[in-house]
Amino acid sequence: MSSQYFTRIVAVLAILVSACAPLNEVPTVANERINISILAFNDLHGNLEPPIISVREKINGELKDVPAGGLAYLAAAIQHYKKRNPLHAVVSAGDMIGATPLISALFLDEPTIEAVNAIGIDFNAVGNHEFDRGTAELQRMRNGGCEKHTRTEPCQINRNFPGANFEFLAANVKQANQTTLFPAFGIKTFRQGKHEIKVGFVGLTLKATPIMVTPEGVKGLRFEDEAETANSLVAPLKAQGVSALVLVVHEGGIVQGGHNDASCSGLSGDIVPILNKLDPAFDVVVSGHTHRAYACDYSLINPSKPFLLTSAGQYGTFLTHIELGIDPVTKKVAHKHAHNAVIQSEAFKNAAGINIEPSPALPFYGKETSVEKIINDYRLASEVQVMKVIGHLPNAMTRMQTRSGESVLGNLIADAQWASTAGENRGRSDFALMNPGGVRADLIIQPGGGNVNFGQLFKIQPFGNTLVVKRMTGQQIKELLEHQYVNLVRPRVLFPSQNFSYVVDLKQALGQRIQSMSIRNEIVDLTKTYNVTMNSFLASGGDGFFQFSRAPTVSGGELDIDALVHYIQSNPGLTSPTTNRIRLL
Repeated sequence: MSSQYFTRIVAVLAILVSACAPLNEVPTVANERINISILAFNDLHGNLEPPIISVREKINGELKDVPAGGLAYLAAAIQHYKKRNPLHAVVSAGDMIGATPLISALFLDEPTIEAVNAIGIDFNAVGNHEFDRGTAELQRMRNGGCEKHTRTEPCQINRNFPGANFEFLAANVKQANQTTLFPAFGIKTFRQGKHEIKVGFVGLTLKATPIMVTPEGVKGLRFEDEAETANSLVAPLKAQGVSALVLVVHEGGIVQGGHNDASCSGLSGDIVPILNKLDPAFDVVVSGHTHRAYACDYSLINPSKPFLLTSAGQYGTFLTHIELGIDPVTKKVAHKHAHNAVIQSEAFKNAAGINIEPSPALPFYGKETSVEKIINDYRLASEVQVMKVIGHLPNAMTRMQTRSGESVLGNLIADAQWASTAGENRGRSDFALMNPGGVRADLIIQPGGGNVNFGQLFKIQPFGNTLVVKRMTGQQIKELLEHQYVNLVRPRVLFPSQNFSYVVDLKQALGQRIQSMSIRNEIVDLTKTYNVTMNSFLASGGDGFFQFSRAPTVSGGELDIDALVHYIQSNPGLTSPTTNRIRLL
């Protein structure tokens, strides 16, 4: 679909009906303004089931951890706020699908689309992960059908997969014919009595999407500047009579304050230059991508840009409730406010053995039954594979990075990928490199050790990448490693396998920072060639490592998840790998 916009109309009675509020909440009080609720979430990543994580909330003056997230719980909260105000819109700021848990990923994220359909939302601004399986498969997610675009069979459970009943937005994603991949914006019209109010929603993904996904998957697409694209749509939207403008963008920031700190304390990240270029005609910026939760008044930072800036964290752990009060005569926004509501879910025991339980001092919305039924159907279909025991590990292995940029879990995956491709007929790999962004969850083991099942490993590597072995000279390897440190504030450090190490001096100029490299304790010769293993995402130049894409391929390999499974199965008594493979001077 390449139409410019998408319109929805909602007509309601002048008398608004409020549902009973959960504990400690007061229903919205009607006043002379037309009050519109915008409910927003982002970075769901197919977390249909509670993700077994906690969020920290101030309760009775103390910060306490409560369990949060999962789509059935989020759905119940959305229904609660819908009932409080029939004048509402529901939006997602991208990464609804992609990098998903096994219950969704096994079925190409069809379960997530079907479950969100049951909630009833309006718009999803596509994120970078929506492109993980390529443009054709993303269009199938929107339009439905069972055409096969990946190695996985579509429509395994639902032979009539309908696609999304909500609109995807992608204003800054252009095709070769200059049309947008999905509509650039949507308009939702609200009617109360004799008054009609239009709200415009512009949807964007981040301009950097091409370096975050497999290049082949976005071939033929152009990702344009976020602010410039949004600004170009203000006049057309105003010409259509919109009273409020909402930017829904899959880009975000990091704040130092809490998830409802209106001051935007310490705001940083790639959203900031977008905000500073953005037309002040926008009233709200719903953001995502960084997996952080915030509800800020950006005018406190830049008075000339009086946006509300929001993000609902990740995995359905928060729902952002945005209230717009619009003057029915001037049809201008007279009041706006945003609040992140914690979506409490099921109790669990964390890696330290501490029980994390819901708090009776916070609202508990329960589960939406229609959504839970869809989840249960797919849970049963995936259960056998999820629970398959792969091995036993003595302790947890996490993504926490050391000073060198390594992590125990990242190095374990690199070891597994090298082992899978080291054989004579498997690529004769000399070492492997793994990207941090491909490690999506920690490997949690209870203190004292425990079994690891397939479901846990799939959460860590959900992308379905294959392994690739490429031939590179020592000089090319050095240039690749130098490229990690182009940005010293946020270097992109690849995880090395156990037989590869190097020394780096960040005080030196770019191009001279890699001091030495060794394979099996032998110095790498810059003139010789070596076989290097990586996943197919990196092989095609993903994460900006173009050096991989320019190297000739020696051989393909198995799926990355299969390599990790086999490595754990083949190494009983496996212990945590070392994180001293990169030495900083």
